[in-house]
Amino acid sequence: MERSTIVRVHEGLHARPATRFVKLAKGFESDVELVKDGKAVSAKSSVKLMLLAVKENQEVTVRANGADAIEAIEALIGYLENPRAGLDDENDGGEAGPETAAAAPAREGGPPAATAVDGTPKLQGVAASEGVAVGPAFAHFPPEIEGPGRRLQADEIEGELKRFRGAVASVQSRMDRTLAENNLSAGDRGIVAALRDIAADDSLTGEVERLIKGGDDAVSAVIAAAATIAADFSAVDDHYLNARADDVHAVGRQICLALLGQDELSLETIPQGAILIADDIGAWDLARAPLKRIGGVVCGHGGATSHIAIIARSHGIPAVLGLGDKINELRTAREVAIDGNAGHVIVDPDEAARADFSRRVEAAAQERAGLKVFKNVTPTRADGTVIEVAANIGSLEEIEAAQKAGAMGVGLFRTELLFMRHMHLPSEEMQAGTYSALAKAFAPHPVIVRTLDIGGDKPIAGIEFPDEENPFLGWRGIRMCLDRPDIFKRQLRALLRAAVHGNIKVMLPMVSEIGEVTRTRALVDECAAELKAEGVPHADFDLGVMIETPAAVLIAPALAKEVAFFSIGTNDLTQYIMAADRLNPTVAKLNDVTNPAVMSAIELTAKAGVAAGIMVGMCGEAAGRPDLIPTFIGMGLTELSMSPASIQRAKKTIAAMAAEQ
Repeated sequence: MERSTIVRVHEGLHARPATRFVKLAKGFESDVELVKDGKAVSAKSSVKLMLLAVKENQEVTVRANGADAIEAIEALIGYLENPRAGLDDENDGGEAGPETAAAAPAREGGPPAATAVDGTPKLQGVAASEGVAVGPAFAHFPPEIEGPGRRLQADEIEGELKRFRGAVASVQSRMDRTLAENNLSAGDRGIVAALRDIAADDSLTGEVERLIKGGDDAVSAVIAAAATIAADFSAVDDHYLNARADDVHAVGRQICLALLGQDELSLETIPQGAILIADDIGAWDLARAPLKRIGGVVCGHGGATSHIAIIARSHGIPAVLGLGDKINELRTAREVAIDGNAGHVIVDPDEAARADFSRRVEAAAQERAGLKVFKNVTPTRADGTVIEVAANIGSLEEIEAAQKAGAMGVGLFRTELLFMRHMHLPSEEMQAGTYSALAKAFAPHPVIVRTLDIGGDKPIAGIEFPDEENPFLGWRGIRMCLDRPDIFKRQLRALLRAAVHGNIKVMLPMVSEIGEVTRTRALVDECAAELKAEGVPHADFDLGVMIETPAAVLIAPALAKEVAFFSIGTNDLTQYIMAADRLNPTVAKLNDVTNPAVMSAIELTAKAGVAAGIMVGMCGEAAGRPDLIPTFIGMGLTELSMSPASIQRAKKTIAAMAAEQ
């Protein structure tokens, strides 16, 4: 039995999604394979699955043979069609690449020496995690493990196999203990889980056992097997999968240490603010290290997509990787300065360089510390009008980050992520529970919930979408919802029920005509009447529209008479005004919110809203730009919604404006 589908998993089946997919496959008795371009591999092997190099938007086939084949195919197809698969327990930080916590330059070229304008000699590596640091060097160069190369006698083979299996079990047990601890972040936990999966994968263990049965000692067999699999990863035409070669070597090293009865050199003694220097370091070792004491990381191996880079970025640690043999110049260094933005490393900086780096480090620290005082600030215009600075979020897991940043509510809750996470359409109960939790968390601040904004560009299970040459101009947002009242009413009923618990507001996406608002309002009234008849507690909510189509801008004066608020979505508005696909890099320069045409559209919308006496806000990326915030507020916007990381800086910008007036 088999079924084909298009993979929607964000960035494809890289380490963590592959690990989750394998775990799901192992839950079925049936033999399961994944097929891409005619090549079939076991769906119960994460290594084989990753080496298949399945990327987003590629077609694959799931094959299953066994008693529960139907259930297996349904579950696995559902996983592959879920853009959030493998990421559902993580904070929704930047998604610029597989498993990245923040965008990072990917300078994967060679590491030549570099010289700055000031003449200071620098080593050039890969800029893997932004930030600058200067501190004492902490050299971490564990001895290389070499196999004895001894040929086994026939009567020794069984014992050596048993010893190898015991070592694998020991490594897995240690990783399990690490996963059970509460000091790992969600991202680090996913990385350790992926490493654990590699340690037990049949591709590795099977090759080692084959070599042992052929007469190799266990240590030599592990080293050889790890090298073979790492070479396979290095040969794949994918930078992210190339980086998995380091993971295989790291896991192999841990198994060898267990075989030799040795422990890895500890990082527990690293001094506060020290720069960790290593030829290579296992992601498992770094994840367990005292990360708060590490000032920076410099490695000979690794790149911007390696797990070392991912861990460093998620913890705000500057990192320069991929120095190659140049790392040996740091073995005896006393002090090191690194620039994670440019990929520069200075060995034993002179007084001038040290002073420059110290100044930059202090400036960054002062900026972070200075912004914290704005967490609980309520920014206002000079006339006393409050400017609400809210958060854009897509899941309940993001509430804590928004609260810690000082969000004054939620300006955009993307409900499509709730739909994407499940293999079936979420029930009214599930939706009501989610929206209620959101309302309670931010009460009395407003929570603006965008109704389902799904289209052919981001489909979900349970809704059949037509094939469209341009999904951004097709059956999406409010258009789809009004055509599917069975889905839309379930969401509206859930929102009415959640409004009992806080200040819920509801925003309609992709509105292009007034009739879409009036038809929605009729459905809201219908849902409210049903809930009243059923005796279910509910409350009214403000209904607004997201201004993102040119049509909405042009009819804004009429729309403003029908709704309680506007929220300008600058991302889509810019692409529609400029007729330039925002996902197409060849026309990226046209996707500029500061283009006079786009700024005019924003101003026209603001004028219409102000004239009608309704709130005008913004929930696109531009809302968090300090250089544009004064202009937007000058146009009459009184609400700005952005990623939590931008909130305190936005509050500071508004406060400075008021002080100057």
